[in-house]
Amino acid sequence: MTRVTLRLATETDAAAVQRIYAPYVEDTAITFELEPPSTAELRDRIRDTLADYPWIVCEVDGDVVGYAYAGPIRKREAYQWSVESSVYVDSAHHRNGVARGLYESLLELLELQGYITVYAVATLPNPASVAFHESFGFEQDAAFEKMGYKGGEWHDVGWWSHTLRDHPDDPDPPLSLSAAREFDGWEDALHAGESSVRL
Repeated sequence: MTRVTLRLATETDAAAVQRIYAPYVEDTAITFELEPPSTAELRDRIRDTLADYPWIVCEVDGDVVGYAYAGPIRKREAYQWSVESSVYVDSAHHRNGVARGLYESLLELLELQGYITVYAVATLPNPASVAFHESFGFEQDAAFEKMGYKGGEWHDVGWWSHTLRDHPDDPDPPLSLSAAREFDGWEDALHAGESSVRL
């Protein structure tokens, strides 16, 4: 029986993340990075992200087949309740619910931490990404023409947002990841998306 596990990433996942991410950099305009980051660079990114934000991997029978994470929109303090999300899946596991499962858990964890708005950024046209995000309730806020140049052409970019909870008048700062992990609902949130992965 196939075993699916969603868990927090560790620095040792960097090689698997690099394997999944590199084709998106090399062959598509989905990401605007021009050169695939090294395993060492991705190890640093995972470590730095996990100080405050979730980075989740999906394992199938012990192999990492996808990942999702969140990070800051801007460094200025007033932005601290908003995050940007990303998800990448190995091409061999597309259309198996991996991205959906990862996002379900990611959004649950972000809400548990006290974040309010999640933003997704997509290179356009990308009907699959648009449909995916809008199935979670993301709504398009903006589109920017010819915002990035990659692969010999200019690309448009769209921004979508999803509100996790109401905007309080006097919000408490979001919890760090280590603080949120002490909550009773942490494990349920982390594993919330596992049943959506169909293999």
